[in-house]
Amino acid sequence: MTRRMKLDVSIILEKATELADENGLDQLSLGSLAEKLGVRPPSLYNHFEGLNGLKQKLAIHGVKKLYEYMLQAAVGRSGDEAVRAVSEAYIQFVRTHPGLYDASNRFPDADDKELQQAHDLVVQLVVQVLQAYNLQEETAIHMVRGLRSILHGFTSIEQMGGFGMPLDIDKSFLILINTFIEGIHTVVINEGAYEQEE
Repeated sequence: MTRRMKLDVSIILEKATELADENGLDQLSLGSLAEKLGVRPPSLYNHFEGLNGLKQKLAIHGVKKLYEYMLQAAVGRSGDEAVRAVSEAYIQFVRTHPGLYDASNRFPDADDKELQQAHDLVVQLVVQVLQAYNLQEETAIHMVRGLRSILHGFTSIEQMGGFGMPLDIDKSFLILINTFIEGIHTVVINEGAYEQEE
């Protein structure tokens, strides 16, 4: 007789991540997850409120995992080097966990406090990285938004297979990030002028 796996949320999320990464988030179902875990689907309802509940927890798990990737990359680095490192970590996370990343961006309940806290950690980390440039707080938030737009946009296009031309994608990304970094230095020089324009 096969011994059943003892379920807990971490094990379920680990297996759900594997399925989402392998087959895409839209193919994730309680039935396929239960099969992978070797349990019956009703067992999962002891841990989640249906498929939406599972995807919500997967979203939180995904953002926390992204934060771990970026934090590890930032340790011991500062300034331009840190910006490149956290950006490359973001890209690596999406390439490693495409389904989990998708979950973190398509959560069913945007009012979830735990999810918001996880997102806040990512934002705070990037703000800390940008502290090396001595930006004003409001300007730093604008730059965080800009970097997020670049990273999410680039990874989304890559996931869709949108970069069809026979050119090195990693080189394109490096040029993009270096351009953003040059932009930071320009903002530092012109920050006073931006304030006057307002």
